[in-house]
Amino acid sequence: MSLTVWTNHHLLPGAQAMLQAELARSGHRLIQSESSTKCVLAAGVTDPALAEADIAYGQPAPEDIVQSPRLKWVALSTAGYTRYDCEDFRAAMNARGLSVTNASAVFADPCAQQMLAGMLALARNLPEQLRNQDGPRAWRYLEDRFTNRVLTGQAVLLLGFGAIGRRLAELLAPFGGRVTAYRRTPRGDEGVAVVTDAGLPSALASADHVVNLLPDSPATLRFMHAARFAQMKAGARFYNVGRGTTVDQAALIAALQSGQVGGAYLDVMDPEPLPPEHPLWDAPNCFLTCHIGGGTGDQDEKLVRHFLDNLRRFEKNEPLVDRVI
Repeated sequence: MSLTVWTNHHLLPGAQAMLQAELARSGHRLIQSESSTKCVLAAGVTDPALAEADIAYGQPAPEDIVQSPRLKWVALSTAGYTRYDCEDFRAAMNARGLSVTNASAVFADPCAQQMLAGMLALARNLPEQLRNQDGPRAWRYLEDRFTNRVLTGQAVLLLGFGAIGRRLAELLAPFGGRVTAYRRTPRGDEGVAVVTDAGLPSALASADHVVNLLPDSPATLRFMHAARFAQMKAGARFYNVGRGTTVDQAALIAALQSGQVGGAYLDVMDPEPLPPEHPLWDAPNCFLTCHIGGGTGDQDEKLVRHFLDNLRRFEKNEPLVDRVI
């Protein structure tokens, strides 16, 4: 079966060559969109060439997908899929039996490790020590040695429990802490304690670390707002590798200024890129990285392998990995 694969994801050269070679070896055709981008987060623009494709890979424009009757599978190159997660689009896909997958499996481990790194860094006062080395070079022995913490035995609340949450729970297991996950609809296979909306205030009040993994959606907009920061244990730390829109950033800054939140590490913000004059940059005990959590040096190769593995499943009519619709 010869298939035509369209993509608007401009991969790094080695990964691009791998994709082209494997598709050619299998007798498939590749269409590279003229509007390709290297950023997996960039929204796709409309492209008439998609009409020729059996499979769309990358970030195709949702309206193009709906208007391309030849399509059989949409393989998104991101973990997030907000622009496709709406009733009209889902209904159109389900009516046609068109599968939509994402790439959660590629980004789960690096995002989870990024959060663990942030938790360890804040616990061990590493940001203060590194800022000191680049600044006054004072001997911060008393200030940082006796305010150090360990993660051992601490309580962690995960807001959301998809692929990243599951991996982070695994990474936290050796520290012997209490991991609790918030889910609106528990599935029963989480392997950790789970709370829903009713139990969230109590879970916030008992957590030493609150890790936000929530995706961007109308239901999660400003999910962490002033009232929820007030429900957190005084001095607990907050982390975000979900989406910036899920946090009321003004409320977070106020909670940091008052000491209600003892520290924050954010890999995602709203907007992105974050303007240099934005107050988050100067918020006390707030440490930012530029949406790098899911990245690795071989990210594009992993994305291609993930797509090709799913392509083999698609050819054999087997269940696809990371199916979201």
